[in-house]
Amino acid sequence: MTFVLGLTGSIGMGKSATAAMFRAEGVPVHDADASVHALYAGEAAPLIAAAFPGTVREGAVDRPSLSAAVLGDTEAIKRLETIVHPLVAAARDAFLARARAGAVPLIVLDIPLLFETGGERFCDAVAVVSAPAPVQRERVLARQGMTGERFEAILARQMPDSHKRARAHMVIDTGRGLDVARRQVLDIVRTLAGRPGRTAMAAGPRRLG
Repeated sequence: MTFVLGLTGSIGMGKSATAAMFRAEGVPVHDADASVHALYAGEAAPLIAAAFPGTVREGAVDRPSLSAAVLGDTEAIKRLETIVHPLVAAARDAFLARARAGAVPLIVLDIPLLFETGGERFCDAVAVVSAPAPVQRERVLARQGMTGERFEAILARQMPDSHKRARAHMVIDTGRGLDVARRQVLDIVRTLAGRPGRTAMAAGPRRLG
């Protein structure tokens, strides 16, 4: 059976770079953020236009406008999630079905809000990408258009990094550089590839490398 590894991590932790490392090792990765981007340019756009007027332009969601419309508004965020989450779940389920039909030994579900949305129930194990808080903050504030206020608002929506690490089976540390993280990814791939899926693993973080 296919082994399903959940990959998550808070903003600025290096999750996207880590997901790319898994792809480089030939592991199929389902990117929840990429699914959202595709949906914003497709079937989700008219639904979001109806719920949040002025956030769709030329048939596609304008992400800055949508972000401005929901940032800091809990009810607005819930309305958006009600639209988007079922569509993302359908894309994830299709990815899982293809992998299992093809007897793929190991796949990764790259989900930023994996714990926050209960996505771990679809995984055989979870790896959390982490880095020290000062490193995280420096990375995020270096992004174009990012402000301290926006960063704090994003963090408020995410489970604290310490809680994620406590719930993870594995922790990938990008704070020591990408070469160290890459060795950790290789270790995970060697450990999990070929292991039967849906096998209960002992809870608790394991740092590799």
